[in-house]
Amino acid sequence: MKNITSIKLNKDFKRAYFKGKYKAHPLIVTYIIKNNNTTVRVGITTSKKIGNAVKRNRSRRVIRAAFLEVKKELNLKGGYDFIFVARNKTPFVKSTQIAKVMKKQIASILKEMG
Repeated sequence: MKNITSIKLNKDFKRAYFKGKYKAHPLIVTYIIKNNNTTVRVGITTSKKIGNAVKRNRSRRVIRAAFLEVKKELNLKGGYDFIFVARNKTPFVKSTQIAKVMKKQIASILKEMG
């Protein structure tokens, strides 16, 4: 993931959940919050509700691929944390479908944030 840092600490996820802006969709939920870095940080959450390990890993791969595509299209600069939460339908769709939803969600949240 070129130029993208993973979010690994629980406190960073919680900060995004409680203080960040979000948009929900049956395929994916997107949380965005500003950070003090110059990098884009990404965290992906997949719960056991999604299915076995194969489905959870596929969900993560699909979300990561979609985000790289969206990042290129929207020309996202650093300074934001993105948290993506996979939903039940996520492992059964392609990254292009998720990218369309993700692009709308990110554009809408960033416009809201100003």
